[in-house]
Amino acid sequence: MFKKVLIANRGEIAIRVIRACRELSIKTVAVFSSADAMSLHVKMADESVCIGPPSPKDSYLNIKAIISAAELTGAEAIHPGYGFLAENHVFSQMCADHNIVFIGATPLNIQRMGDKNSARDTMAKAGVPIVPGSDGLIENEADLKSVIDRIGYPVIIKATAGGGGKGMRVVHTEAELLPAFRTATQEAAAAFGNGAVYVEKFVTNPRHIEIQVLSDPHGNSIHLFERDCSIQRRHQKLLEESPSPFISASVRESMANDAIKAAQSIQYRGAGTVEFIVNDKQEYYFMEMNTRIQVEHPVTECLTGIDLIKEQLQIAATDRCQMPQSAIRRNGHTMEFRINAEDPDRDFMPMPGTIDLFLPPGGPGIRVDSHGYPGYKIPPNYDSLLAKLIVWAPDRTACIARAKRALNEFVIDGIKTTIPFHLKVLDHPEFIKGNVTTTFIDDYMSNHVKTKQ
Repeated sequence: MFKKVLIANRGEIAIRVIRACRELSIKTVAVFSSADAMSLHVKMADESVCIGPPSPKDSYLNIKAIISAAELTGAEAIHPGYGFLAENHVFSQMCADHNIVFIGATPLNIQRMGDKNSARDTMAKAGVPIVPGSDGLIENEADLKSVIDRIGYPVIIKATAGGGGKGMRVVHTEAELLPAFRTATQEAAAAFGNGAVYVEKFVTNPRHIEIQVLSDPHGNSIHLFERDCSIQRRHQKLLEESPSPFISASVRESMANDAIKAAQSIQYRGAGTVEFIVNDKQEYYFMEMNTRIQVEHPVTECLTGIDLIKEQLQIAATDRCQMPQSAIRRNGHTMEFRINAEDPDRDFMPMPGTIDLFLPPGGPGIRVDSHGYPGYKIPPNYDSLLAKLIVWAPDRTACIARAKRALNEFVIDGIKTTIPFHLKVLDHPEFIKGNVTTTFIDDYMSNHVKTKQ
């Protein structure tokens, strides 16, 4: 096992990695921007190195500065967390070139799955179901119309690079098609430096369900069941749970087997997530593979009792996934609530500021992952995620009741957060019934997320 690990990230995920390393007697190095000098991960790590000014491109995306910090401190490995450089194949390769272990996927893994069109082709060849769509990238408007003639409306135009909803447009009619195509390509080019797009049939009333996998390049791959991530705003998740209240046991098993097939087809290394879109008939299709640890990984940890960060470290250190499928058991029901520094009544507008009081909930079945504390100044430069509330209970009904109790206990004064929004979701009869799709907010909660007049 490693003696020292540098964490190329910030916030709650940096703290999460520090805690796993500490339990394995691994020393940690925190890197930070000048805006994060007082952040909790800097205080908790054994060593810390400032790598630049507040702008992410000059700090947390500065590959040379991060590699230099690792060499300066003698770190043998780098954990990228999620976001920033976690799915950057150049960074993964740069680590290898400097004899530093990248605690994550191989450069080739990242490259093959990072390009969504390439990922579709790879999955199709592996026998994993994909959504009907274009056979490759759309080169021009004539190609676009040819695909539409074949698969029909509605369709979704997607950027082959990036994520987070950028370069993505849903099209229902011919009149919308060309304007949406031009907007998607322009937006993708601006956001990712790559304007290439492809087209898929748009699945109506979709559920977003993902399978957690652990894998090594030698064909040892296992799954750790699913997470239902259907409650989203602007294609970004807000609430995740497991088991899914929607899919059947047979569909769950089939999806899990296809996720393993996906990992083995690319000789995947580390922890990863295979994401599927599921229609109202429980027919599922591959959407993408995230070649990193997920924000919502604690859902799986609470459900199975497996520490996914420790497993990442183990696979990175030995190049072997030593956990057998037979060791994976699930217990009860788990939900994760993303507590963002945002105002839900103003379309989830980010609300940076100073936390006056931070009092997380406790009691049975409650876990809070956060970098917040009283007096902490939330910088405006980064993602608005402040905390994750993870709730476990024996069944879904008990989990909802426990989550309400915990959210009502959670006190964060000085800023607006998504806590009131989550309480409204838990009280909604459609959520209680498990009738949750990716349009849940638009369908049922729009009065709570539009700017008040």
